[in-house]
Amino acid sequence: MDLGKTMISADSSAASTFEYHSSIERYSTILNMVLKGLPLGEILHALVLIIEAQKIGTKASVLLLSDDGKQLLSGAAPNLPNDYNEAINGVYIGPNVGSCGTAAFIRQRVIVEDIASHPHWKDYKALPLKAGLMACWSEPIFDSASNVLGTFAMYYDTIKSPTSQDLDLIQEAARLASLAIERSRSLHLQRLTSKIFDSLPISLVITNDKNSVLTANPTFENSTDYFDKEKSFFDIKGYLSQSDPQLVSTLYQTIERGHSWKGMLKGVKTSTDIRDIELVVTVIKDNITQQNCYAWMITDTTASKMADKLIEFQTYYDQLTGLANRKLLFKQLEQQVAADENNDNAAPFCLMILDLDHFKQVNDTLGADHGDEVLKQVAKKITQVLPENSLPSRIAADEFAVILPGNITNDELSALALAVNGKLSEEMVVAKTIVSMTSSIGFARYPTDANTAEQLLNFASQAMYSAKSNGRNCFEYFNQTIQLEAERTAQLHYHLKNAINLNELELYFQPIVDPNTTEINKAEALLRWHHDDQFISPDEFIPIAEKSGLIVEIGEWVRAEVVKMISAVQSLNKSICFSINVSTIEFCTNELQNRFLQSFEKVSQSSGLSDFPYHLVTLEITESLMMNQQQAVYDLLALLRKRGVNISIDDFGTGYSSLSYLVNFPVDQIKIDKAFIQQIETDERHKALIEAIVSMSNSLDLSLVAEGVETQEQLDFIKQLKIPAVQGYYYYKPMPTDEFLAIISQQE
Repeated sequence: MDLGKTMISADSSAASTFEYHSSIERYSTILNMVLKGLPLGEILHALVLIIEAQKIGTKASVLLLSDDGKQLLSGAAPNLPNDYNEAINGVYIGPNVGSCGTAAFIRQRVIVEDIASHPHWKDYKALPLKAGLMACWSEPIFDSASNVLGTFAMYYDTIKSPTSQDLDLIQEAARLASLAIERSRSLHLQRLTSKIFDSLPISLVITNDKNSVLTANPTFENSTDYFDKEKSFFDIKGYLSQSDPQLVSTLYQTIERGHSWKGMLKGVKTSTDIRDIELVVTVIKDNITQQNCYAWMITDTTASKMADKLIEFQTYYDQLTGLANRKLLFKQLEQQVAADENNDNAAPFCLMILDLDHFKQVNDTLGADHGDEVLKQVAKKITQVLPENSLPSRIAADEFAVILPGNITNDELSALALAVNGKLSEEMVVAKTIVSMTSSIGFARYPTDANTAEQLLNFASQAMYSAKSNGRNCFEYFNQTIQLEAERTAQLHYHLKNAINLNELELYFQPIVDPNTTEINKAEALLRWHHDDQFISPDEFIPIAEKSGLIVEIGEWVRAEVVKMISAVQSLNKSICFSINVSTIEFCTNELQNRFLQSFEKVSQSSGLSDFPYHLVTLEITESLMMNQQQAVYDLLALLRKRGVNISIDDFGTGYSSLSYLVNFPVDQIKIDKAFIQQIETDERHKALIEAIVSMSNSLDLSLVAEGVETQEQLDFIKQLKIPAVQGYYYYKPMPTDEFLAIISQQE
């Protein structure tokens, strides 16, 4: 018997047994840490220290592969220099990228006995050599699916080759790291999943075929009285008792066949709280019992449905009055027209459009908020007299439309229009003020007048505007005449846009005369439009210009032309003041007011003048502009007045005159409207009214102009009242520039 061999064999056996127990201890230590749910970094740190303790001189590290599989990130390396760890953190894997970068890339163990000379470290050796690291062995870390998770490396401060035990140790370390990484990630995912499951706002519950609850999240537990927590029982039939029975039957038939089901049902939270729900049921087979389980995912859609209804209301209904809006009206019109496209017997209906008369004055007087209150009351009044099957809508600020189904006779429509205006005329109290309204109404029929929704809306609007132009507080039916007028308006609007560029606009001048001396010291500039070999009446095209906004550009052109006339008159060594009509549209917004003021400076620049001849200009404004009482308008006119401009109230007495406006507004002159002048021969009351205006003007130190004087009797009355200025056909009609200059040149 060879005692030496026996002793060697015994020592080897003892070492193997010791190594086996050490390996079990290492596995046990790491596994316990994983099961306790300790952070991965802490586990890897412990693993590195355990491995380093097994081999003197070893400095180990764990690097983790990034999620995109391209970089290695620091995992644990407690005994490697910080500078080195920071330098290799984030290194890209690849061939010849040190030991770890190469091992992760080629998915094989990489043994480098001498870093200084090995080709894998050619471009990176400066880092480890500076840290005193001479050798590095790296083992890839794989998961159970053979995917690379990272690397485990052992470094030495001398050139060193591994023994078989070294290789076993590094391989074991990689397996332990794999166990730690996979289990930690799995537990983390489980905890995350559980946390999500518990915190989801959606109810989740899993039941067996007896409706026993196997698991449920807190949202479900608080979602219904039909869940018995003590018995862990979900009374599904009770929960769905308020749903469509046919849908519930389909649900059970589907899941009994092992298929998933999805649908919208009613869920009973309490006996008084029925919720809208979206239900998704998924069938799951239990691998242990081989029986079906059911995952119920319940989403409470009550709030979203309410939000949908709110969105629908905001989309299709007027928020102020609660009536349908223009979008819903047009949609309904299109649907009714489309329903008849394939039907020879089209179902007739009528569209009524009504626009409140003088509603702007309500807003100006009471304010926009109280104006809204008037609109709400108007909407209620309208609906009170409409047929039940009608669709009333508010389609603009003070404009309403109603779809009236059926073949309604003219007599019935007339009665309805009278009923609407009769109801609107009833007094209502808003802001402690008594208000009554009237409206202008237009009717158009389908399919008699129009066969499209757009046409019908357009024609009913045309009829309404015709009623408004005929005095308001009345109604009109659409007809061919109205259509022709609308077409003419559209054509005039189209051509008016180019009138300035085509030199079609022209100023005529009507002298204003001193009745005592017959001297001309003033004149009014009057706009004329010569188009297609005819003069278009200002009464026709001015409203079009105002409605379209073209009046702003036209007004600027007029002021520029007046300056040219002033220069022409001055070249005759004469001095004449010119009156210019100003549209209220030019004062509608702050932007337009600023533009109006700046237009004087632009005219001066374009005319080569050092300053605008303000003292030779009178601006004729309407009473409605005073009624607006906008501080900005007041300030603008006051500034122009300070520069020398005179402010005149045109057609005084025909609007809504108020002494307070005259007292508080920057006014210099009043023009007595020709409607009063031309009736003094037949109506003593008009004489008295003119006398009152003269007396008031004298008291307020306002100058006067009487316009529309045509007869000797009218002139004698004007002279009797000592009105200093007269404008009218008795002296002169409006005349073109050349004729006016000829008259002025002859005046001494």
